[in-house]
Amino acid sequence: MRLTAKSIATIELPAGKSDHIVWDDDVPGFGLRMRAGGNRSYVFQFKLGDQQRRMALGTVTAIDIGRAREIAKDLYAKVRLGQDPAGAKNEARAAAAETFKAVSQRFLDYQAHHLRPGSYIEVKRRLVKYAAPLHSLLLTKIERRDIASLIMSVAEESGIVTANRVRTTLGGFFTWAMQNGLADANPVIGTARGGRERSRERVLSLDELRLIWNHLGDGHYAAVMQLLVLTGQRAGEIAGLRWSEIRNDALALPAERTKNGRAHLVPLSVPARAILEAQPRRGRRDLLFGIGEGGFNGWHIRKQKLDAAIEAATGKVLEAWTVHDIRRSVATHMAEIGIQPHIIEAVLNHVSGHKNGTAGIYNRASYEAEKAAALNKWSDVITEVIRRESN
Repeated sequence: MRLTAKSIATIELPAGKSDHIVWDDDVPGFGLRMRAGGNRSYVFQFKLGDQQRRMALGTVTAIDIGRAREIAKDLYAKVRLGQDPAGAKNEARAAAAETFKAVSQRFLDYQAHHLRPGSYIEVKRRLVKYAAPLHSLLLTKIERRDIASLIMSVAEESGIVTANRVRTTLGGFFTWAMQNGLADANPVIGTARGGRERSRERVLSLDELRLIWNHLGDGHYAAVMQLLVLTGQRAGEIAGLRWSEIRNDALALPAERTKNGRAHLVPLSVPARAILEAQPRRGRRDLLFGIGEGGFNGWHIRKQKLDAAIEAATGKVLEAWTVHDIRRSVATHMAEIGIQPHIIEAVLNHVSGHKNGTAGIYNRASYEAEKAAALNKWSDVITEVIRRESN
């Protein structure tokens, strides 16, 4: 029977059968499939080696008989040339599912087992937030111009440093994709950086630290910032602080949560302990701050509000500064009050100097008593500065 609009209108499912195909006499492999319940669709069946393959071409209501016949003829011609149209269709469907968003999630799942928590959070933020314009694009269709445009956009909106970090993360992602057969090239190669980075030298004065402290308000952001001023630790280490890391009068930061991969003990001054003791326990949650898996992360919005509060109170804008500037400022002021450089580096968990030199030897020592004395001395200074403003 030749399948036509007229003939298929008269064809019925044979009694006693739930699934039946009527083959067309003109195009080999072209047929009408009928199922119990009334479903009717066009199919194309062919033999590849010893296996029979069948492809659905569309329902009778969705595609007309003329178009279905043309598709079947094209498929038959490909089979005659030794091609596998079903395999090609599956490959195309799989490729269509490999968007940047889908593949980047696989990359993040992989990195979750290979990066420190802090580093993982940064990589995730760059791929999820900053690379959002790429999310809907097929990975294999992303070109160098797409990456270059994204980097320029990030540089304009979030700064050169952020743009360069996003570019580095994208480069690593595409290298991983190539290694796993998901991409044929790395489109990041050959793109320009967001711009030249300059080493920051901003040191907040004691008066500026006082202004910041006294306009923090309440909540997790205030507690985190105050602890940064009192301890000089990295923002991510304090923002992700856990109850299980508080040991008597010190913070015991594990190696996986420090930038240099070295466990670090931070003695706590009286004001620092008071801030920690004021934090309420939240059920079984080990993290002190924030609501996400990485601890507190509302930096940008809260800093904007802080800068606005300072401007409203003083009538002038505080010179541009970043949270990381606090760490540099603490180190600088510690040196100014007579604390030795190797003790400051021990407090900050820095590793510098030649491994066989004096600085290297100093940095392999614990100096717990000296660190405690240094942080207590610094705590007295900053407490007095803050108190002067209150009186």
